[in-house]
Amino acid sequence: MYLSPEEVSELNINIVPLTVTLHGKSYGQGLDIGAKDFYSLLSETREFPVTSQPSPGIFVETYRRLAASDPDILSVHISSGLSGTLNVAQLAATMVSEAKINLHDTKTLSAAAGWQAIAAARALKANWAKDQVIALMKKISNAAESIFTLNELRYLAHGGRVSHIKNLLGSVLNIKPIIGVEKVKGTYVQLSQAWTFEHAIGELVNHMSHQYSPDISLRVQVVHGQNLEGAQMLRDLVNKRYKCTWLPTCSVCPVLGAHTGPSVVGIAYAPESIFEGIP
Repeated sequence: MYLSPEEVSELNINIVPLTVTLHGKSYGQGLDIGAKDFYSLLSETREFPVTSQPSPGIFVETYRRLAASDPDILSVHISSGLSGTLNVAQLAATMVSEAKINLHDTKTLSAAAGWQAIAAARALKANWAKDQVIALMKKISNAAESIFTLNELRYLAHGGRVSHIKNLLGSVLNIKPIIGVEKVKGTYVQLSQAWTFEHAIGELVNHMSHQYSPDISLRVQVVHGQNLEGAQMLRDLVNKRYKCTWLPTCSVCPVLGAHTGPSVVGIAYAPESIFEGIP
């Protein structure tokens, strides 16, 4: 999920990093490598990165350290439909009897997952009750959408995120998929497709227009791998259609970028009214 260093520091958020391995070297996301360096390394090789979730021991160590000062812990995770991280955290939680650990499945990823974590941290800092905080995250989860497209499918195919047939069609016909994250299991779903990358960017906005009329004020955040041109194109098209509260354009983190590659461009969006009342 995307959290800026400033938000992590201000809200006292603790991060258990996933790992990405490239050229035989493993990096803790956000600790040993950032997005800029990761995509630079990726552009220099035809090798595929490999990602891995944290071990139970790392979660146990983190939970015990936090429980020493406060036994109530809220653990927020990338969609269980896209990563096994939540399962590992659940196992670790059973080993830390001194803590009261609430595990939350965001059912999404990247910017939209970060929105849930940030909202929860702000609410907790304002002394909201635990059930109110959990309800807030679920409300944002239900309202926020994450959709993206990309210029090449080989990273998704290598990670098992698309079927072999769809990858073959995409390679031969140069189809650009429009991919979203469905809300029941939090897995990828293909929403539509386009013949060119420019048309695919337009299809992202068209998908938004099927959900929201232009008079709805939206909170929006554009994400990309190493594709500033595509990110700006998407932002410009959305600006022409909607009144937006824009959050900073951000890079897709290395662990997600390992499965999408540098060409990916995506967008998270939700009605701005959903965020009213959050501290």
